Amino acid sequence: MAEISLSDLFVELADTLVDDFDVMDFMHVLTERCVQVLDIAAAGLSLADDTGALQVVAASSEPCRLLEAFQVQTDEGPSVDCFASGQPVAVADLTRADRWPRFASAAIEVGFASVHTVPMRLRTQTIGALGFFTGGFNAPDESILLLGRALADMATIGLLQQRAIHHRDLLTEHLQIALSSRVVIEQAKGILAERLQVDVDQAFVLLRRGARSHNRRLSDLAYAIVAGTQPPSPNMIKQRAAPRAEADLADSATFRPSPDS
Repeated sequence: MAEISLSDLFVELADTLVDDFDVMDFMHVLTERCVQVLDIAAAGLSLADDTGALQVVAASSEPCRLLEAFQVQTDEGPSVDCFASGQPVAVADLTRADRWPRFASAAIEVGFASVHTVPMRLRTQTIGALGFFTGGFNAPDESILLLGRALADMATIGLLQQRAIHHRDLLTEHLQIALSSRVVIEQAKGILAERLQVDVDQAFVLLRRGARSHNRRLSDLAYAIVAGTQPPSPNMIKQRAAPRAEADLADSATFRPSPDS
């Protein structure tokens, strides 16, 4: 709460919901702000694709992303149940989560002890699930959970109504683009992590900062890195050891256009 006020948070999320907004960046901002404001260990977001299948879209950390992906792959876990029922799912102690033995074991292994998942839902339509993970054997108090639900509701309303004046099909297109872009973003993170010798979370910080500093879409820059038309710059290599919080706030450019771009 010291880093960002509630009013600043809602203004930030509202400002993102403008014409031609970057869906992927919006989702990552949402998970990161949940961690900051709710004082939790991690947050993960999954959305339904155009076939109705749940897909991981964003997470505040790599362990959280992998855990969310594990849920989707095994069809087991709080996000899966939350999306299917359209109702919140809470487990204060994952060591006693008999309903998801494989998920619980995987979550505990990476340091999570409890989870609370809320639906991305507007009236009868559920488009995904937002999961809050903590390291202690208890759930956040009710006031924190109410705020988490408010953030999920705001994001849901923005996604569902952002292009409502045109056609509902455009929402499906946006969500599908986000889900397709996720694959390329993960590939770009892997390339940066390997070439710059940083962890995957740091690689994502560099990727997003590079996109913002050059006013490019996150997915566009990821495609360029995967295609080899936008190689990492020497400046990025020099900055690779910076702490994550510092890297997020840095104003200097991360990527330099290549001669061929």
